[in-house]
Amino acid sequence: MTDVSQVDTLFQFLALAKRNLSPGAWDYLMGGSETETTLNRNRRALDSLAFRPRVLCDVEHIDTGTTLLGQKLKLPIVLAPIGSMQDIIAEGGVVPTRAAARAGVIHMLSSVCAPGAEEVSRAADYPKFFQLYVRGDNKWVDDTIANALACGYRAICLTVDRAYYGRRERDIAKGHLPVSRKGAASESFQAAFTWRDVERIRGNVELPLVLKGIATAEDAEFAVEKGIDGIYVSNHGGRQLDHSQGSIEVLPEIVSAVGGRAEIIVDGGILRGTDVIKALALGATAVGIGRLQGIALGAGGENAVVRMLEILDNEIRRAMGLLGVTKISDLDASHLARAEPLARNWLDSAFPLVSEGYGAAASEIDDLSLALPR
Repeated sequence: MTDVSQVDTLFQFLALAKRNLSPGAWDYLMGGSETETTLNRNRRALDSLAFRPRVLCDVEHIDTGTTLLGQKLKLPIVLAPIGSMQDIIAEGGVVPTRAAARAGVIHMLSSVCAPGAEEVSRAADYPKFFQLYVRGDNKWVDDTIANALACGYRAICLTVDRAYYGRRERDIAKGHLPVSRKGAASESFQAAFTWRDVERIRGNVELPLVLKGIATAEDAEFAVEKGIDGIYVSNHGGRQLDHSQGSIEVLPEIVSAVGGRAEIIVDGGILRGTDVIKALALGATAVGIGRLQGIALGAGGENAVVRMLEILDNEIRRAMGLLGVTKISDLDASHLARAEPLARNWLDSAFPLVSEGYGAAASEIDDLSLALPR
């Protein structure tokens, strides 16, 4: 694996990942569905929020720790489930699980990520969550969940925004089929999955139950009425329904609808420590890191993910100190204001120095700039 000990900024992982990954895996990781409008809106929504800092506060000691669904975290971060992670790194789900254990965050394993729940559970003696795509009948679902619980996973997450697989045109145009979709079982089971199934599973599972893919107050309200413990606000990183709202844009209405009855995770365009702070200030318990996790994995595997989390920790701490807060519970909407976003595409929004050639050799930047979504 690439030596990442000298990586000091998050954008430096991009050129390393682009160099290591196949063209198909790179497009799978970096692209979105159809026009990629949702992908861009995730970042635009984050850029539409500005900070309102308070000064002359004692911020010598800052605590970034929190608790999510009963699990203590050193950072309010979930390494989000990536289905075709084995396209990015051959060892698959064992790598982020080990990285999460080292960094004190949670890894949520996708049910379609190799090498499977059993082997990943043995990779690190540390809490982890399990995310399920419905690929069979009720017995299949119950057996899969029972196996995850037997393996020691601390929460079950049902993905609910995949009734149909999004048209990811970067993959379609180039003929790339992610490994998790090769020979996959019929997705008709996911399309037929309803609130009645959620109720049945809720009745059978005593551990925390999360729904991933909630994007409206109406569905959030329905979920907590069904006894759901965790609302995961997500548009699948802009990879499912195109022309959706940005995740951070819908977060306030969902927080209001939930009213403290469930914990809230949000993902979608989270690429910097300041993004994490914005989500927490709007009421999220933790944030999911998907695309950035994949970039780090492609750049240098486990060590790169740990290094990525170290840099995020640094960014989060500095932002908290400059805002005048010392712990996550101090953050609220009073630290934010609406702002006009800059006219930049989603990647330049998070990593503007990439286009100027920082962080890689000139030849790598030429290749990278041609390959990045605009």
